Amino acid sequence: MERRNKTRVTEFILLGLSDQGELQSLLFWLFLSMYLVTFTGNLLIILAIITDSRLHTPMYFFLSNLSLSDICFTSTTVPKLLLNIQTQSRVITYERCLSQMYFFMLFGGLDTFILTVMAYDRFVAICHPLHYMVIMNPRFCGILLLVSLLLCVLNSLLHDLMILRLTFCTELEISHFFCDLKQVIQLACSDTFLNELVIYLTSGLLGLVPLTGIFSSYSRIVSSILRISSLSGKYKAFSTCGSHLSMVCLFYGTSLGVYLSSATSQNSRASAIASVMYTVVTPMLNPFIYGVRNRDIKQALRKFLTKISAPLLCECCLTAQGHV
Repeated sequence: MERRNKTRVTEFILLGLSDQGELQSLLFWLFLSMYLVTFTGNLLIILAIITDSRLHTPMYFFLSNLSLSDICFTSTTVPKLLLNIQTQSRVITYERCLSQMYFFMLFGGLDTFILTVMAYDRFVAICHPLHYMVIMNPRFCGILLLVSLLLCVLNSLLHDLMILRLTFCTELEISHFFCDLKQVIQLACSDTFLNELVIYLTSGLLGLVPLTGIFSSYSRIVSSILRISSLSGKYKAFSTCGSHLSMVCLFYGTSLGVYLSSATSQNSRASAIASVMYTVVTPMLNPFIYGVRNRDIKQALRKFLTKISAPLLCECCLTAQGHV
């Protein structure tokens, strides 16, 4: 086997989504638009929940944290992509690559845990409605969120520390628009068995366990709903978890699709394009799903927008009267 040159790595090259120069401008405006929609939409969800006292419940507490996590999740990759396109530079330093991987895994993992906790919240609300406020008390909700965050922090830190033990070759090109953990490991010249073992173990623990929890919660929810005699009661019960179930299907569906496509295809660029679905598109659709399907969120958003627009309208009227 030919021995590749080893070097102390200082930077990687992100090949991005396309080599065609004429597409760069289109990609820049497309991703900028999606990022602004993601940031603004999720921020409005957070502000609406904070300002409306009727939404100070466990379900909306977790929804606001999901929106915050989605903003941070998208912000770990898209701004760097936009900067690279604008400056026509594909370089990312070794330190920034490690930081990007750390926060990408942190907020991506946090999304899965919050979705799992929200599934448990819906299970308690539908299957144990009389004990809902006792079980899902503020202290317990805070503990669930804190434990989720702690597990994600430890997982991200573990993978970054495992990367630090690797030595890299001179071929430092990553066929992606961000520092993907698996592709970074593939560039190493040293033995990566432990890194790959840790990836499989943590993926099983932090991926399959939350997914199992979601399936378990919804299997009991469906079983409980089917026992309801009236059609209106069934519809009301399904409507309370419809938005969350849509987000679960979208997030896990796109993630699983990217995983299967990368496993069956050797084209890394195609895998990078597919990963746009769960890294950018899914966080962008979160506000639309909850805004369209949830009456309480729509009312809170309308109330919030009216509250902030009223002073502006009054100021404009006073200014107009002063000119008359």
